Amino acid sequence: MLSVEDSGLETPQAFAKRLALPVDDVLLLSRALTHRSYLNENPEALEDNERLEFLGDAVLDFVVGAWLYRHFPEMSEGEMTRLRAALVRTEQLGDFALQIELGRALRLGHGEEESGGRSRPAMLCAAFEAVIGALYLDAGVGAVETFVNPMLDEATAEISTAHGDRDPKSLLQEWVQARGEPTPIYEIVAESGPDHDKFFEVEVTVGGKSLARGEGRNKQAASKVAASTALQHLNAKEMADSV
Repeated sequence: MLSVEDSGLETPQAFAKRLALPVDDVLLLSRALTHRSYLNENPEALEDNERLEFLGDAVLDFVVGAWLYRHFPEMSEGEMTRLRAALVRTEQLGDFALQIELGRALRLGHGEEESGGRSRPAMLCAAFEAVIGALYLDAGVGAVETFVNPMLDEATAEISTAHGDRDPKSLLQEWVQARGEPTPIYEIVAESGPDHDKFFEVEVTVGGKSLARGEGRNKQAASKVAASTALQHLNAKEMADSV
């Protein structure tokens, strides 16, 4: 069977370099990218990624919970629980894996390869959790947060626990119009990162007053984060004023 290098797939070292993952233990990362089907066909491989998947699942629950707690100080426990469940569900983690092109680095057996395992959401989710487990063991929870939090910013902008799947920018537009306020304006206030992997910070203002800021890999994603955060703050303020 062809090695990972000979097959043209991405090596663990190349994967870590491409994503700037601070993982020094290449064997640990290699294990995170190894499906049990590969282990069955390659006896020289020592372990599959199932134990790291278990650990990564627990780490993600904590990191996402801590992110929600800090990011939405007015959100209730029930709302945080629902949003965390949406952020760590199989389909969402599989989407995170697609965003980072994790499939390029997976080590699969021939059968799984032929059946499309490299793009299967459940397999991508499991591998993503295993990579998180490896990153946690090698570099700590801070490294996991640095890696995951930007993805949470974008994903949260797409999820509205109170309003289904509606665009938060549309919801904010309706909110301000219903109160006789002018149309929200979104402006890029900061950019960071190299040209091939930039992050944008967008500020949303209404009538010259800043409501919130959001970050994302493009202006649209950052604008959605800003709108979602603004809605959280405005709704919380309105509830407090009505008491």
